[in-house]
Amino acid sequence: MTNKERYIEWASAQDYIPLFMMPWWLDAVCAGKEWDVLLAEDENGEIIGALPYLLRKRAWLRYIIMPQQTPVGGIWVTPEITADRWKTAEVCRQLKEQLDSLKLAYYYQQYLPGSLCVNAMKALGFTAKERITYRVEDLSNLDNVIASFSKNKRRQLQKALSLHAERNMDIEDFYRFHCQCLASRKRKISYSREFLLVLERKAKRAGQCEILSICNADGEVYAAAFLVWDKNHMYYLIPAYEPTHGDTGAGALLVLEAMKRAREKQVMFDFEGSMNKGTAKHYKQFGSTPTTYFAVEKYYKPLFRLAVWFQKIREWNYR
Repeated sequence: MTNKERYIEWASAQDYIPLFMMPWWLDAVCAGKEWDVLLAEDENGEIIGALPYLLRKRAWLRYIIMPQQTPVGGIWVTPEITADRWKTAEVCRQLKEQLDSLKLAYYYQQYLPGSLCVNAMKALGFTAKERITYRVEDLSNLDNVIASFSKNKRRQLQKALSLHAERNMDIEDFYRFHCQCLASRKRKISYSREFLLVLERKAKRAGQCEILSICNADGEVYAAAFLVWDKNHMYYLIPAYEPTHGDTGAGALLVLEAMKRAREKQVMFDFEGSMNKGTAKHYKQFGSTPTTYFAVEKYYKPLFRLAVWFQKIREWNYR
């Protein structure tokens, strides 16, 4: 049995595996590419940790980076191990040795917030760069949540009183709408139609996605978002806003309606972070709390830094 087969079987038996590390998610976001997994075991051969990864190749270079639309990943350690810092360090040591054997040029993954594996990997020679996501953890009282919004966002909600939310937007329509929104800003979409169709099909089959849209009385879409979730979090994965309707309050209403969905599912709401200052300022105005996570990386071949500097990795990944 291969590592991937063992991981798929093991993950299906776990009470919780983060959404972005689920085998079906990796199948979707790595379609047409190669993903695999490294496994750490205890003395009885039982899996106690895993490192799923996307392996990319270009010429003679092999490197690991995050798949598209996958904000976090890295090492997942079983709950009974997580509480023990020393056992967690041993899991990371095992996985580090296996990473070394892959003969990589470069390794880069963004670890889950609060992961003890970050410090363990730093001790093993990796570097870690701080990143921020924005979360609203307590959605039990929506009045309190709205009260935490900035005055500007509450004012926008008042403007949006004539708008309404719908949950039946077709995936093809969503993709076209997102393309249209970006074209209005003279920007191009970063993922293909085929990529989104595969992701939506697999996420829908798992019962872990929804497209939320904000429309006027005539059904015209002003804003929309592709939401995904697991047992603990709902992610505001792909938002799209029509800039010509920016003064209608549709963007603020979209966020509020997405939070309502997270509340219904009794999970925390995660804006899926952004290191962009403008986007971060926007998310902060919804009463969200900055939450730190880390990008863990290692240059096995120093010259590979040049490729990163010129952003060739992104180009190679999406071809």
